Amino acid sequence: MTAPGSVAQMLAGLLEAGHLATFDDLPALVARHGATAGLVDVAAYVADIREDNLVRLDDAATRLPIDTSAAGWAFRNVDVVTSQSSLWVPMLDGTERIGVLGARAGDGDTVVALRALASLAALLVVSKRPHSDSYPAIVRSRPMSLPSEVIWPLMPPLTFATKDLVVAAVLEPTYEIGGDAVDYAVSPDLLHLSMFDAMGHDQSAGLTVAIATGACRNTRRRGATLPEIGEAIDDAIARQFDRKRFATGVLAHLRPSTGLLTWINRGHPPPLLIRQGRWLTTLRCPPAPPMGFALGIPATECRYQLEPGDRVLFHTDGITEARDHLGREFGLRRFTELVVRGAADGLPAPETLRRLMRAVLAHQNGRLQDDATALMLEWRGDQQRRLTIGSG
Repeated sequence: MTAPGSVAQMLAGLLEAGHLATFDDLPALVARHGATAGLVDVAAYVADIREDNLVRLDDAATRLPIDTSAAGWAFRNVDVVTSQSSLWVPMLDGTERIGVLGARAGDGDTVVALRALASLAALLVVSKRPHSDSYPAIVRSRPMSLPSEVIWPLMPPLTFATKDLVVAAVLEPTYEIGGDAVDYAVSPDLLHLSMFDAMGHDQSAGLTVAIATGACRNTRRRGATLPEIGEAIDDAIARQFDRKRFATGVLAHLRPSTGLLTWINRGHPPPLLIRQGRWLTTLRCPPAPPMGFALGIPATECRYQLEPGDRVLFHTDGITEARDHLGREFGLRRFTELVVRGAADGLPAPETLRRLMRAVLAHQNGRLQDDATALMLEWRGDQQRRLTIGSG
């Protein structure tokens, strides 16, 4: 049984030790301070970049499959799992699934202590990984292309939630992304979303999408409207590449207090609306030309009033146009059916998209011919309660 006050002592000690620790110090620190609260055999695992396996931080050769292991169940379903003599608790930063923390199974006090330790361990991993080369080495199973190395650091965590909304995204091929990117940001009663798909699949595509993301952030942070943001991106790409490169995209705003969705379309596949477990409609908006040609044609700003529980899916054509060896497309219907099935099964939005991408990869025998990206926005659904353990 955990001694009174020992959980607080564990957390205080780990927090203090963490200030001057490196990423490589974390496994030993977490285990050492977990022992002060009576936790035995503490081990931290992080999800690899494709979320296929959980990798032990102090032994990268030890991997647990996310789809078939007890630890993977805890990760997939954001739940506490006891298997034989082991206890597994997901490590979350907000709602981003970092990995799992394992320990020898015990009583209810053990669960409480391990949950608390997992919360702090996740925060420490997130704070130390940006300036660590050990973290990429652990979560990657093979070398990453140069465009991917440029694009991945540009993107925010692929999961985010508040009491009003959930945002989740997935991108493939993880190690060879050429020109897809997503972005989001929050400010008082405003969520900004953007998705870009740059021409090509080379270093120039990576630079194009980096310019698009930078121009988008620079302009929106000055209070620009969606059409103004699109024009700024258009101009930045055109000036850099002399109108020889382009990117399609969707830029959107959501008012969390009302559910009003506003967006513009710059030559991109339109978003899809899923309501009450079925594909309701395609959110069409007159498209302006892709960004990079500087044609001066203004974008039309469109609006749609969401209902509580609605899910909006943004995607690049690499998903729907993915073809198998017989030339058959993955298609919109299969895409939406998988998302609907995930909702019906009660899966959190990030897990729904993870399974979706597994299906897309399987359709192309594990080798995508184009970047495939999906971003899901859920407004006032009940899924966010599943993303935070102990939320009631």
